Amino acid sequence: MTEIKNKKLKIYLAAPRGFCAGVDRAIEIVKKSIEKFGAPVYVRHEIVHNKHVVDSLKKIGAIFVEELEEIEDRTRPVIFSAHGVPKSVPEEASYLNMNFIDATCPLVTKVHREAESLNKKNIHVLLIGHKNHPEVIGTMGQLKPGSIDLIESIDDARNYKNLSSKKLAYITQTTLSVDDTKDIIHVLKKKFPEIHEPKKDDICYATTNRQAAVKKIADKCDMFFVIGSRNSSNSVRLVEVAKNSGCVNAELIHSESIVPIDKIKTCGKIGISSGASAPEVLVEKVLKKLRENFLLDIEEVEIVQENVTFKIPGKLN
Repeated sequence: MTEIKNKKLKIYLAAPRGFCAGVDRAIEIVKKSIEKFGAPVYVRHEIVHNKHVVDSLKKIGAIFVEELEEIEDRTRPVIFSAHGVPKSVPEEASYLNMNFIDATCPLVTKVHREAESLNKKNIHVLLIGHKNHPEVIGTMGQLKPGSIDLIESIDDARNYKNLSSKKLAYITQTTLSVDDTKDIIHVLKKKFPEIHEPKKDDICYATTNRQAAVKKIADKCDMFFVIGSRNSSNSVRLVEVAKNSGCVNAELIHSESIVPIDKIKTCGKIGISSGASAPEVLVEKVLKKLRENFLLDIEEVEIVQENVTFKIPGKLN
């Protein structure tokens, strides 16, 4: 143990990392709702994809459900998660006379409005995203079936046939790999030169910044750890970005308890980042675990400062 403890380990900490403005806002909405209305407050789906966050909110009175029908006391408020919901969900909540609060990230709402606007112009919408991800379910649920198709891969883009006589437009999930999405868009533009594109990139600022920060340090590292949950799309993408940027030994870890100390013994340089739904306390716990085993030299590599904030709904003030 002493021999390992004396081993020096260089840590490159990617910045920005961790919580984005949409996640901060969603968590704040749950906390403020409990303060204002008392416990329990129901939340449809995990408010953000992180077990630590969900467990901490459960402790103060949040009850998580997958569907509104699971809510036993319909006099209690229900919050919709940061990923957004299909139109049918607020419609059902209104029909059931429920008090609902929408914690959808404003950048996801922007994509919803985009889809609606294109649909009103009689344009057929292609959504680039991952099937069954809550954000994709929510965005596709803004339009009637048949008005929007999902493109998951380059092969999907190559094989897509426009069976309608309508013009085409694409929009994207906000948490995709920037590089993979560029490749899919390139294929779509080549196949459909007239395809309408968003005025501004749909992939959110936080996703873009976190991926760029990982790219900056990945090729210096013997191993790379992204702290986040397996069901967090943006965290999974960060692991892919690290691998594609020169560090093939990149792993997703959800807590300090699974830090692979034995593997790290053979390393000299480690990269660390965290997904947009992972709190900084998880990074601190991983560093503490490493300090117990190695002599750390920590360098934070910041590519840009973030100062984005989103307001919470007025009814909670």
